[in-house]
Amino acid sequence: MASLPTPSADSRTRIDALREALATRVVVADGAMGTMLQAQDPTLEDFENLEGCNEILNVTRPDIVRSVHQEYFAAGVDLVETNTFGANFSALNEYDVAERNFELSEAGARIAREVADEFSADGRQRWVLGSMGPGTKLPTLGHAPYTVLRDGFQQNAEGLIAGGADALIVETTQDLLQTKAAVLGARRALDAAGSDLPLWVSLAFETTGTMLLGSEIGAALTALEPLGVDMIGLNCSTGPAEMSEHLRYLTRHSRIPLLCMPNAGLPVLTKAGAHFPLGPEGLADAQETFVREYGLSLVGGCCGTTPEHLRQVVERVSGLTPPARDPRPEPGATSLYQTVPFRQDTSYLAIGERTNANGSKKFREAMLDGRWDDCVEMARDQIREGAHMLDLCVDYVGRDGVADMEELAGRFATASTLPIVLDSTELPVLQAGLE
Repeated sequence: MASLPTPSADSRTRIDALREALATRVVVADGAMGTMLQAQDPTLEDFENLEGCNEILNVTRPDIVRSVHQEYFAAGVDLVETNTFGANFSALNEYDVAERNFELSEAGARIAREVADEFSADGRQRWVLGSMGPGTKLPTLGHAPYTVLRDGFQQNAEGLIAGGADALIVETTQDLLQTKAAVLGARRALDAAGSDLPLWVSLAFETTGTMLLGSEIGAALTALEPLGVDMIGLNCSTGPAEMSEHLRYLTRHSRIPLLCMPNAGLPVLTKAGAHFPLGPEGLADAQETFVREYGLSLVGGCCGTTPEHLRQVVERVSGLTPPARDPRPEPGATSLYQTVPFRQDTSYLAIGERTNANGSKKFREAMLDGRWDDCVEMARDQIREGAHMLDLCVDYVGRDGVADMEELAGRFATASTLPIVLDSTELPVLQAGLE
């Protein structure tokens, strides 16, 4: 990984100021980036013949990227996101330029830093938020190994830190394992740099009410809050109307501050492409309501939102102090799909033990024969019989426990709606299950 500069005194001062601002008032982020870039008609040459790879513009047309940041700061926002949504291993690998991850991330952060410093000259501090998008691969579905994605996100974060970002946001996340890869990759980069930049997570929920792979909001909070992120919330996928119930859940249960950056409504497909129907006043109405009712600390926009959208949001929430929340965390465990509280109405927590090679002859024989579907069916039997969590133990003399755990944990993750209790005396086997 890259050698990173030691954080400067100026950087520490900015980070302290950002934390203080978030504790005392509503901070406003910018809006859409991609549509603003495309509106300036960059050429195929500008993209180095990699059409659609917006991050290339950080090095070929920094003037275009700079102008977008300038428009948002001129509209009054407090911080802008870097043009690095696709600066990660899986997205760049689609263009065969994964080796440019650090370069494009650093360039994107540096451009935003320069503009932020220019606009801070009037005495009002402006900040840079390093964007870490989800990429194009879902590790839960086996599209790419967890460790490969994690290391790619680490390079992304290292570039953002080197370029001068004041905070990092893992955004538009669709797969909880992918989200963990990004958060832990970012954490490795921060540790390597000796930096304590705030690290935020923003989730993308579909109109179905769940994330792309079916995760409920409770599952996401239970899985991610223990990773030590500084703020959690929602962005993209839908407009504010569809986000209200998820924000209500977070305000009741999340120990950490909340953010929301919705699209300008649900997109409507037209002959000219996607049209976002929610106007600036509608977005401002929604964000003011969210701040007052749910105590949001940071608001902004995503797809379809413009500098005018954000100007009206700034006008509406400027001076507001998020009301104090009284969250009631619900300790529990989670599967990919749902959270299971440790406190049960039946007075005890039932862990199904039949998927344990040491406790179930039937399971052990199925595992030894490689009858994976039979193993999964045994897990489902316990779900139907009322278990709250499932024990998974593959330890057996003479077997490759890592390979068995990779096979079965991967299958159980998507086949079981219940949390999995990984059970082994071998650290490498547990690590394989976690990954």
